[in-house]
Amino acid sequence: MTEQKAYWFVAKTRHGAELGVRNRLTQLGVESFVPTRVRRSSRGGAMVEEPVLTSFVFLRATKLEALSLVHLYGVNASLMNDCATHQLMFVADKCMEDFRRVLDASIEEGGLMDKPLSVGERVRVTKGALKGVEGYVLELQGRIYVVVGLLNCLFARARVPRAWLEKV
Repeated sequence: MTEQKAYWFVAKTRHGAELGVRNRLTQLGVESFVPTRVRRSSRGGAMVEEPVLTSFVFLRATKLEALSLVHLYGVNASLMNDCATHQLMFVADKCMEDFRRVLDASIEEGGLMDKPLSVGERVRVTKGALKGVEGYVLELQGRIYVVVGLLNCLFARARVPRAWLEKV
């Protein structure tokens, strides 16, 4: 990791504070991402945005900027360390882009999955809104999905026609 390059860092916050942290980062001009869904509230029926991943916020910054957000600007989150390397955990731009695109395309079918899957063939989507996304093919109940993961613990899937996949 170079000191001057921006990466997507993984931050942990209190349960229920994800959207507040995202909004604070936006106020500070920092690009951030919290996977959310909109649902109808059981109280009053209003539409509410809720995090799909509790306690996680992704932020894009240089290493120094990310550290200063927590220590100097009082952002209520802590940057996570990779257990294997003991370095700050970060996600490559391409991985984050693919993850976000699959989540965006998976409103009706698929979405965030919280359990690792049996690894299938590595594929690339060749057509449609997900063209260029690389992941793994998964078949569930006769339907084909492309699955992408972050950090080997967060997985998203979207339904894709078999003809739109090519082996990588």
